[in-house]
Amino acid sequence: MHYFERLTESTFLATSYTGGAWNTEEQHVAPALGLLAHVVETDRDARRGDGLSIGRISYDILGTLPIGEVETSVRVLRAGRTIELVEATLSHGGRAAVVARAWLMQAYDTEPIGGTSFPGIAAPDAMPAWDATTVWPGGFIASAEIRRDQVEPGRASFWVRTPVALVGGEKIGPVARTAGLLDIANGMTTRISPVDVAFPNLDLTLHLFAEPQGEWVGFDTTVSFGASGVGLTHSVVSDEKGPIGTSSQILTVRPTGSRGAAPRL
Repeated sequence: MHYFERLTESTFLATSYTGGAWNTEEQHVAPALGLLAHVVETDRDARRGDGLSIGRISYDILGTLPIGEVETSVRVLRAGRTIELVEATLSHGGRAAVVARAWLMQAYDTEPIGGTSFPGIAAPDAMPAWDATTVWPGGFIASAEIRRDQVEPGRASFWVRTPVALVGGEKIGPVARTAGLLDIANGMTTRISPVDVAFPNLDLTLHLFAEPQGEWVGFDTTVSFGASGVGLTHSVVSDEKGPIGTSSQILTVRPTGSRGAAPRL
């Protein structure tokens, strides 16, 4: 049970668990984002031993990915002793599909002044289970366990975890594990049924001020649609100890009238 199987140092094979929600024959981008975070951390650990933390990782989604073999590459854009900017690319057949840029930062002891004013959300066991397959198809959505407190369409708090490993047989860091679930946020509290309106995201940016802990990832999410086809899904991200960062996704909002074919970027 894993989303990807490593084939070589830089290539991976996606499994059926990555099946998408807009098109079940293509990958849901969520596991792919986790894979790129894992690639960044693996490259970091091969180059240096100080374990710089990922403070921000931003993804640009350039196109769709079939459920098949994908290639990865990593390069350091800004080298440094205490700060690095690293870029990782996920491709298929020589075509880049997702590009990630991550700021890696040295850790310091700031526990005495730590804190946040972001509000917390109820614990996972205080929220009812919710079956997202009643709204969305695909292997990835089916693989996720979700607990949700829906306030109104486009506004909810929820927790997500999965028993499926990101990469078979490999140790996955907490940031990569969390990154592999973040993209689910855009479908967990829809403003309008995806049968009537397509709203795929073109990007995702995660800012972290604390390293995730535990298997649950919590979201306090608001979905907004503008008047000219642009939307935003914004989440405060938490672990079971409280808020740890934020995640934002820009949306292309396209009335469809029927589900029809998957939206193309």
